[in-house]
Amino acid sequence: MNPLMLDTTLINQPAKPVIVALDFASAEKTLDFVQQLEPNLCQLKIGKELFTATGRYLVEQLVLQGYRIFLDLKYHDIPNTVASACKVAADMGVWMVDMHASGGRRMMEAAAEAVSNYSQPPLLIAVTVLTSMTQSELAETGMNLPIDEAVVRLAELSRQAGMNGVVCSAQEATLLRQQLGHEFLLVTPGIRLSTDIKDDQRRIMTPKAALAAGSSYLVMGRPITQSEYPSALLQQINQGLI
Repeated sequence: MNPLMLDTTLINQPAKPVIVALDFASAEKTLDFVQQLEPNLCQLKIGKELFTATGRYLVEQLVLQGYRIFLDLKYHDIPNTVASACKVAADMGVWMVDMHASGGRRMMEAAAEAVSNYSQPPLLIAVTVLTSMTQSELAETGMNLPIDEAVVRLAELSRQAGMNGVVCSAQEATLLRQQLGHEFLLVTPGIRLSTDIKDDQRRIMTPKAALAAGSSYLVMGRPITQSEYPSALLQQINQGLI
């Protein structure tokens, strides 16, 4: 199958910092919300719940509308299975796809090799430590390192294995920039406006602060999807106002 292609005018433009997490239960609700946005304002993230409900149909519909899509399925499996999944994502025209760094070097190397021959391969991003995890919860998994050290170790492994970047907390962005340089992408969930309540994301930061700390892309869900004027809010963030 030939991969779906984004509009070339968008491809040639730098991506904006915000990735909007589409935490809806159906394709209909998602497409209704997306009508309030424009592809030049943001990227869109489709996670496990929405992808399970809608499959590749919704991904391809949004790609055809000109959106860069982050397929957030956090692959973690044997190398051949993850490599094959990344090829399917590339065929769908996905802009970014992620996997757990804890899956190991061979898994990540297989993924990178699988998409290396595409003219526009998806960005491959590794998940270090979930932003919902506390130090004690990390220890329960058998990793007896401070969270910062665990993140750096997994991020370095990811870079060596051919990943384009990692998912991390914005609070770890400065440290990772020091360790890994400025080309390595840092995708940071847990981004909230100053008026938002801390919910299921423990390690959070505002958009302006996260970008100043070194984040490449900001994953934001409810602050955008529940906003009365999501496009205006995205424009403020893009202008570095909030």
